[in-house]
Amino acid sequence: MTRPHRLRVPAPAAPPLTGHLPFADAPGVPDPIEVTSRWLTRGGRPWFPVSGEFHYSRYPAGEWEEELLKMKAGGVTAVASYIIWIHHEEIEGRVRFDGDRDLRRFAELCARHGLDFIPRVGPWSHAEVRNGGLPDWVLARGCVPRTDDPAYLDAVRPWFAAIAAQLSGLDRAHGGPIVAIQIENELYDQPGHLLTLKRMAQEAGLSAPLWTSTAWGGVRLPPDELLPLYGGYTETFWTEADGGWPDTCRKHFFFTHQRDDEGIGSDLRPVRVRGSEPDAFADRFPWATCELGGGMAVSYHRRPYVDPDDIGALGLTKIGCGSVWQGFYMFHGGTNPPGELSTLQESHATDYPNDLPVLTYDFQAPLGEYGQYRRTYHELRLQHLLLADFGHLIAAMESVLPEERPDGQLDRDTLRWAVRGDGNSGFLFVNNHQPHEPLPEHPETSFTVEFPGGRGELALPSTPVTVPAGAYFCWPLRLELGGLRLEWATAQPVCTLDVEGRTVLVLAATDGIAPELALDADTVAALRTPSGDVTPVGDRLLVTGLRPGTDALVEVDTADGGRVGLLVLDADTARTAYRGTAWGAERLLLSADGVVFDRDEVRLHGSGAATSFAVLPAPERAPVVDGVAAEAATDGVFTRYAVPSVSGAEVSGVEVTLVRAAGPAPETVTGVQGRASVPADKYFDGVAAEYRVDVPDGLPPGTLLRLHWHGDVGRAYVGGTLVADQFFAGRVWDIGLDRLPTDALRADGLRVRVLPLHARAPVHLPEQADGDRETAAVTHAECITRRTRSVRAG
Repeated sequence: MTRPHRLRVPAPAAPPLTGHLPFADAPGVPDPIEVTSRWLTRGGRPWFPVSGEFHYSRYPAGEWEEELLKMKAGGVTAVASYIIWIHHEEIEGRVRFDGDRDLRRFAELCARHGLDFIPRVGPWSHAEVRNGGLPDWVLARGCVPRTDDPAYLDAVRPWFAAIAAQLSGLDRAHGGPIVAIQIENELYDQPGHLLTLKRMAQEAGLSAPLWTSTAWGGVRLPPDELLPLYGGYTETFWTEADGGWPDTCRKHFFFTHQRDDEGIGSDLRPVRVRGSEPDAFADRFPWATCELGGGMAVSYHRRPYVDPDDIGALGLTKIGCGSVWQGFYMFHGGTNPPGELSTLQESHATDYPNDLPVLTYDFQAPLGEYGQYRRTYHELRLQHLLLADFGHLIAAMESVLPEERPDGQLDRDTLRWAVRGDGNSGFLFVNNHQPHEPLPEHPETSFTVEFPGGRGELALPSTPVTVPAGAYFCWPLRLELGGLRLEWATAQPVCTLDVEGRTVLVLAATDGIAPELALDADTVAALRTPSGDVTPVGDRLLVTGLRPGTDALVEVDTADGGRVGLLVLDADTARTAYRGTAWGAERLLLSADGVVFDRDEVRLHGSGAATSFAVLPAPERAPVVDGVAAEAATDGVFTRYAVPSVSGAEVSGVEVTLVRAAGPAPETVTGVQGRASVPADKYFDGVAAEYRVDVPDGLPPGTLLRLHWHGDVGRAYVGGTLVADQFFAGRVWDIGLDRLPTDALRADGLRVRVLPLHARAPVHLPEQADGDRETAAVTHAECITRRTRSVRAG
């Protein structure tokens, strides 16, 4: 049965409120940042930032720059980071900004590469850190933290002064990268204290056009002083082990206009603040986010497994819901630094509800604890490319929901879709994916979108299609492009390029749906297509039968004398697309490896297995790869360049020897809120299975040791030093060999101890971790070689 889905885009709303908030950029900046009641502006036009969280103090300083470039290539425009107090001043009076704690250098690197910076100054951060980031000595003062207790403020004041000294001259007035500053975190019932902290930060010398606060859980904020930022996660580590998939996560896979997520941090506060209203700030502030889940941590009692499509669907759905700022936590994983006085993770030992691993803070993020590329990165990069070119349009568009929409959060049968529109044009969003409870395919589906003021309606596609199970996508509606009007396309916009004087719109086909292009015939003088049919349908030209790929370029001469191209890539190829400035021009690169753009150099990060990359538009001369001129070949409208082969195996086996078999699993001990606690250290010495892993010498820099294992908790040691740890959740365990002490590793080898999980332990394991809960084993190990290739102009 055909299922037509209808939606009417309303007439454009009245202009948003402006000048009603006390936010001001530095005088005279060339691109002033302002806040309206519905969107942000920069340089006078709507601005759609993409922020990603990366904790510099959880990552080696020598690798910061390359990782920031990876984030930028992934479409992140602003880097957010907690400034974690206990990482910098674990011992009172000894404030450290050296090495991996060098806040100023991190901010300067952001500026060097055109990335905005958002310090989240706390003083309480949470971040799954000991005491939420407050040093032990602060709590020992007997003060009431996170309040206006004078003794607490006396401790905070010099800390804010230390941060301000580090960031001096990096504000917007001095051409610096700081566009926003977050005060505190998840403080839901102390608006007066939030205002006190903001004033203290300003008095210390901190400055930014935007001052922000997390706003979930019905938070109470000082009126108009802090921009409320929201979030949404696909999974949680902080809920009960037997609680199932939380409804507060399920809701994020529906198109809705509710901004608040009352579930975030609900282990540390009431689910809903008494007397609060959801989305109380919607009339005065735009819908901005800082914590869309880029993954999820694991706690001992609850260990989520996050699929990349969960994150991709979440991100796209939020854009369709009305978000005007995509902020991801985390975008890059990391490792807790070793404490001088204690370990620095959140734990039952400090009266927090969750026991976290001692070291790992990988977060299943798009970029992992050791800089690993995850598929999540590629899914999000496609969305961020879309926002880079069309975010200024989308930000000013209202989110519109259809009349027929799901009847509650348990409705898995009604198609989930929405439109962002401005009365003349728009973007259609569909999400048919959610975790744990798969959504069915929707056969015989079509859409009718009615625009106001006699502008008529769009009915698409030309014939009904099946929306596949698990699909999520965005299609353009009446997109103006270089004199051409693209009435609609059943493919997602990726980006635009200038290719030999022709504006080229690159689109990504939707898996399982044939791409169609409908063009306004009045804007077309001539049209050429490499495959398929062109059919006049009323006042439109319909292009069907395209075979998406690198040669699927529809060339249009526009009625006003312009030249436009529409290039439809297949979905798999589109996921390899990177856009950036390379060899003097803006280019699109297709690469199975990760790509970073660094002035006159492009670097490819991968295993060494990739044999080529493709470029559009091609440079005048073939680029040089690792000092060797690359051989060129035609690949559709791209030029493909061969990558010289490198010696050495991509994956090599590693010898693993059982030293001691595991004993009986220890009985579970419970801690805060009755949740299971990590087994005591003594069990790793006497009960855990122990393995010796013989790591070969002479491995290339960046090599990962990948352990295939199962059990409960794994800890890796070099000598007597803990160097890595993990809770089992069905994932492989990666350890960056560059992080290990080389001499000690060569002398003592790597020892891995794995505890079995007690059969009755109240611990949630995901489906991917099914198996014998009481066994503990490293089944095999391998070294994953990661290589960096330098590509320079020829």
